Amino acid sequence: MVFSVQRVIALNKPPAFLFKDIAGLHEASVRAPDTRTVEFTLPKSSSPQAFLSILAFSVGGVVDPDEVASHQSGQDRGEAWLRDHSAGTGPYVVERWEPESQVVLVANPNYWGPRPRISRIVIRHVPESSNQKFMLERADADIANDLTPEQARELGNRPGVRIQRGRTLLLVYVGMNVGHKPLDNPKVREAVRWSIDYDGIVQGLLRGNAQKVQTIIPAGLFGHNPATSFRQDSSRARQLLVEAGFPDGFSVELLTPTGAAPGGVNWADLGAKLQADLGKSGIRVTVRQTTQAELLNVYRAQKGQMVLILWGPDFPDPDGNVTPFTDYEAKSIAWRNQYRDEALARLAKQAALETNPDRRRALYRQITEKVLHEGPYAVLYQPTLVLGVRSDVRGFVWNPMGYAEFRTVTK
Repeated sequence: MVFSVQRVIALNKPPAFLFKDIAGLHEASVRAPDTRTVEFTLPKSSSPQAFLSILAFSVGGVVDPDEVASHQSGQDRGEAWLRDHSAGTGPYVVERWEPESQVVLVANPNYWGPRPRISRIVIRHVPESSNQKFMLERADADIANDLTPEQARELGNRPGVRIQRGRTLLLVYVGMNVGHKPLDNPKVREAVRWSIDYDGIVQGLLRGNAQKVQTIIPAGLFGHNPATSFRQDSSRARQLLVEAGFPDGFSVELLTPTGAAPGGVNWADLGAKLQADLGKSGIRVTVRQTTQAELLNVYRAQKGQMVLILWGPDFPDPDGNVTPFTDYEAKSIAWRNQYRDEALARLAKQAALETNPDRRRALYRQITEKVLHEGPYAVLYQPTLVLGVRSDVRGFVWNPMGYAEFRTVTK
């Protein structure tokens, strides 16, 4: 493990920020005092809970140092070879990887645990959910993920297929840039939240393939606050606008991505729904669609007025959401919306470092309540992943962090 962690830090590729920036590690921070012990030294500014979550996540995977060293090219620590080979300890190894096409996995003959029941797995890149549906119907595929509500309804009546739902930790939200007037006014932001028909989005557009969540820690993570304080109340929203000095409402641009949003709805339809909802309160919305890459360029430059987008944590700990949403200096979501609350950021750091579960939970309750009513966000929903599975497949479980364990699957 020492080699594997030091390798990630030394390569300094995108995943390394989890060890370096979040956990505060450097190569000398990990050592093995004996053959059965690994010792990590964390700075006092790093969260032990977040570190354990990171260590148990994909970046903490262990690779065989001898195998990697035998395929090292220059100083790349085996990186080029590992792009399409395996040197790990898991139940499967990579037999073949064809970028943008497929990856083939076979059972690892040296796996330390029970041998997987499925000896060979082919994962194909099929971007269109309609094609996934047809492959599933013809039994050309055993599992299809991210189906639309309509496709799931059709497949639910077909013999040989069942619908399975998986939880995610994603949040779809509207960011309100407080650097743009009148979004700097807390009452205006509250008016936006009271204008939205959350139930219409979840039950209507998404056909129930989502959970109504309005706070910044998703359901399934420690510290989740289930409060859903807002519902559509146009009269209340208009009164808040009057109190804020905007009796005639105001105009604003809503930036939305193109393509499909999580949960089985197009971003365009979700943007149109928000435009209609806010219009009932006197908030005149112009929807501008662009690719997600271009949207993120605008958003990261603090130039969006209102932005419809999603967020998923980089590691399964509440700090993976709370710091980005609350700490301006983290240069993430709070930064993009020009939201600076230094007291809130200090509270987020305190919660990240707190080791007592009850005190930590109470801190996250305080943080999420404050952001719910004062922050520059309207969290809309937490999407559900809709999967089609052939009836003879058993033991398939979707992990909310976005992957599945094939070791448990039988057919």
